[in-house]
Amino acid sequence: MPNTSSITHFLLLAFADTRELQLLHFWLFLGIYLAALLGNGLIITAIACDHRLHTPMYFFLLNLSILDLGCISTTVPKTMASSLWDTRAISYSGCAAQLFLFAFFLGAEYYILTIMAYDRYVAICQPLHYGTLLGSRACVLMAAAAWGSGFIIALLHTANTFSLPLCKGNAVDQFFCEIPPLLKLSCSRAYLSEIVLLVVTFSLGFGCFVFIVVSYVQIFRAVLRIPSEQGWHKAFSTCLPHLAVVSLFASTVVFANLKPPSISTISLDLVVSVLYSMIPPAVNPLIYSMRNKELKNALKNLIREVVFQQK
Repeated sequence: MPNTSSITHFLLLAFADTRELQLLHFWLFLGIYLAALLGNGLIITAIACDHRLHTPMYFFLLNLSILDLGCISTTVPKTMASSLWDTRAISYSGCAAQLFLFAFFLGAEYYILTIMAYDRYVAICQPLHYGTLLGSRACVLMAAAAWGSGFIIALLHTANTFSLPLCKGNAVDQFFCEIPPLLKLSCSRAYLSEIVLLVVTFSLGFGCFVFIVVSYVQIFRAVLRIPSEQGWHKAFSTCLPHLAVVSLFASTVVFANLKPPSISTISLDLVVSVLYSMIPPAVNPLIYSMRNKELKNALKNLIREVVFQQK
């Protein structure tokens, strides 16, 4: 039986065995990846270039788009290359780096979404204190805390996972390196420490989820007291996109990790992993730009400037 010291690479799970399906998978994922790059790239550029969007809400949206790009870039290019070149191998160090980066970007993104809920709560429930509670310094510190928390959690998980003795082969039942499939390769009871760490991580995540729910309960109570229909529309136009993104993110991650073992299959695990690792980064820009007039106007001006310069 191989041990950790003898493993130089891992074998990731392939989406298809036939060459035609491999190429179909490549082009499908390429389309999703390009959509994510284009959508998040436009949002990042528009917010950075338009001074009217230099507000706390758009500052956190900028961070979210950067994290989305990092998250999808960690997994998709590798799986596209594997399908194109018909290979399943990933190096030991490459697997460790992929696990760390994915956990880092995913964790930081969840904390940013939590901060964005706080931003909307203060804007709607305590508008007179908005400038004080969410000044430039406070926003930078909160964003830094989100990125730093994601980094620490990812570092702990990666170090703990790859310190375990692996003696059940090197075939990972996932299309990218993730903690649960790697734990299945361990033959030591030391993996219990990683499970404890996962429980702590999910407890923190649940705490963030409760905070988001409580924030939106307060937000909706405040919105319902607004007398004008225009006020309702303005409040919902900034809250509903964030709520939709949080719902998409949380539901896919929770289902992936807490689905009943009786319905768990390799095919279902692949589909669910695609849903929470690829779909949110691709559709988040669309969700945020659909009902946000300021962002849509900034994007239109950006595209108009680019077209005009080319002419």
